[in-house]
Amino acid sequence: MQIGIVGLGRMGGNMARRLARGGVGVTGFDPDAATRDALAQEGAIGAAASLDALVAALPAPRVVWLMVPAGDPTTRALGELAGRLAPGDLVVDGGNANYKDSQRRAAELAARGLLFADCGVSGGVWGLDNGYALMFGGTGEAAARLEPYARILAPAADRGWLHCGPAGAGHFVKMIHNGIEYGMMQAFAEGFALMKGRPDLELDVAAIAELWRHGSVVRSWLLDLTAEFLREDSELAGIAPVVADSGEGRWTAQEAIEQGVPAPVMSLALMMRFASQDKGEYADRVLAMMRKSFGGHAVGKA
Repeated sequence: MQIGIVGLGRMGGNMARRLARGGVGVTGFDPDAATRDALAQEGAIGAAASLDALVAALPAPRVVWLMVPAGDPTTRALGELAGRLAPGDLVVDGGNANYKDSQRRAAELAARGLLFADCGVSGGVWGLDNGYALMFGGTGEAAARLEPYARILAPAADRGWLHCGPAGAGHFVKMIHNGIEYGMMQAFAEGFALMKGRPDLELDVAAIAELWRHGSVVRSWLLDLTAEFLREDSELAGIAPVVADSGEGRWTAQEAIEQGVPAPVMSLALMMRFASQDKGEYADRVLAMMRKSFGGHAVGKA
């Protein structure tokens, strides 16, 4: 088994390592020479200095897996690859792309005789040792070609991966997965904030997090990770209260609107991330001035 990986950052690099450990010959390309050379020195990959070199190093029919940021970087990488690959080659997009983009890209590549699979990847920095959850979409032929690699990347050969449906299905399922993740994270954060707000009860939030890991209905990997960092520092005073959002949370909210399906938990979790980014500051100033205008309430000065 041989595969080419384009994009050797934290996720792509660790996926290359896991595949290599599983006996797969990995040829890797990254625009950053130091990144690809470091992996080559580990013995995880054969480094390719260009996309041309990567394609030339792989036997036909090829499998090339992209792990690059969604949007323009993915569009550029696919465009550059499409002109270099041959009919029957498989391209896997493992980034967090919008599923509608994946449906369009599958059709465009099919017109060139290329197979395409969109693969949502979950597992983060722990995936190298624990394995990744893989949810992929594409034709039956594309899925069959992808499956042997999924069996190595997943936590076990018989679980942790799924051919979810036609092109776009993989990234759609990953989008919903991340929307659920937003809601779960927000619920935990709010619960711990409420407990932290009652110093009179002398609650040890780190001990409570550890307690809930055992036998509780809310036990989960997210709780495991939370218990771990609270054990180290339960005050978190040095952490800026700013939470970034990625495209999947926004796309999930948009999907709910398009379907007319209520998804208040996931949507409000996204809104709370916006609030943490100070994107509601102007609205709060308007609210303060409204209260002053109709009720004479005092307004604080910035």
